[in-house]
Amino acid sequence: MTSTPPAFSDAATAVAWLRTPQAIRARCGQIMAAAEADRLQHFRIEPARLDAAADLVIETMTAAYPDLAVPYHARWRHFVVDGADRWQALADGAAAMDAAERVRVRFDLVVTSVLLDAGAGDAWRYRDGATGATLSRSEGLAVASLDMFAAGAFSADPARPLRADAAALADLSEDLLADGFQVGADNPFVGLAGRAGLLRALGRALIDRPDLFAERAPRIGNLFDALARRAENGALPARDVLAAVLDGFGSIWPGRENLGGVNLGDVWRHQEARADDMTDGLVPFHKLSQWLTYSLFEPLEEAGIPVTDVDELTGLAEYRNGGLLVDCGFLVPKHNDVIGRAHGPGDPVIVEWRALTVAGLDRIADAVRVKLGLDAAQLPLAKVLEGGTWQAGRKIAARLRPGGPPPIRLESDGTVF
Repeated sequence: MTSTPPAFSDAATAVAWLRTPQAIRARCGQIMAAAEADRLQHFRIEPARLDAAADLVIETMTAAYPDLAVPYHARWRHFVVDGADRWQALADGAAAMDAAERVRVRFDLVVTSVLLDAGAGDAWRYRDGATGATLSRSEGLAVASLDMFAAGAFSADPARPLRADAAALADLSEDLLADGFQVGADNPFVGLAGRAGLLRALGRALIDRPDLFAERAPRIGNLFDALARRAENGALPARDVLAAVLDGFGSIWPGRENLGGVNLGDVWRHQEARADDMTDGLVPFHKLSQWLTYSLFEPLEEAGIPVTDVDELTGLAEYRNGGLLVDCGFLVPKHNDVIGRAHGPGDPVIVEWRALTVAGLDRIADAVRVKLGLDAAQLPLAKVLEGGTWQAGRKIAARLRPGGPPPIRLESDGTVF
């Protein structure tokens, strides 16, 4: 269910609303309603197929977590390769650090790693120096970014390599990133320039927000201290963590939609997103920002700051979740071009796919809970995603297509998905 958003008379209030999970659900709900009325150009829905998607999610989840003790959907899962936790090994081998510094280091690592995670293409591979294994996709990107972090690539202080600070990030070169990700003529990598630009913009954002990242030697990890100061009765609502992420990092995204001079980030246009104000036509997703937010929960809870109202955040509008809904037959392309060619992130077909994914994930989560006899407190959406829809999307893609690519192709610039 979605509620009708208020009408906005000023840009600042409109921007603040567009940065909320409520806005994501409201606008994606409008596009789902259009699909139910068969008004969309590119997709129709088959509600009866939702049950098959929920069954595949349950099958995948119970195989990986028989006791249903599912962790949050977070970047930390991708640092575990063949049962070895690469983050834990890095932390164990590092110089002694107090509890607060350990959390700052976790923030430094996970933010840079998430921002480097957009799809690298089907051909890219990463050879893991520690094991000799060849990795691809999210696991390869995770280990490559962790290796760069461990080597001090994001720190300007050689004596303190395990940090990501403004000085190093603002000057990060495309060549350094290419070297870290083992990019070459025989190992092509999609979106390299976009990722390097994103990290340079991140460095500038740290300097611009001393209230979040500190005035002296700003670094990503200082966001932990800013969030700790905002905790009420020792806890933080998930929406407040997301708000800080969008506020602190919102300026880094390449120029897209803006409102009142504010870069909106992962916000796109679709004709079914209707409003009688300046937000008319705008559909927010904030995929990477929400995944980053999910990935900050564990470090915060390690620091003794529980995160509440986790289910207010939405599902992630990315190709594994969206692929699951297409491959299970819940989302049905209306014409051959949907699957037959690649699309840009702002193309209506991609906006429709992503919006229907967000709305569809809420429905899958509800169906999964009913089948398992659990409620949202016992199995929040963040755990359904991990257990879950992301893994089930990968599983069915591998079953249907050699190499497991998604059913719909995106022309990625390294900053979306």
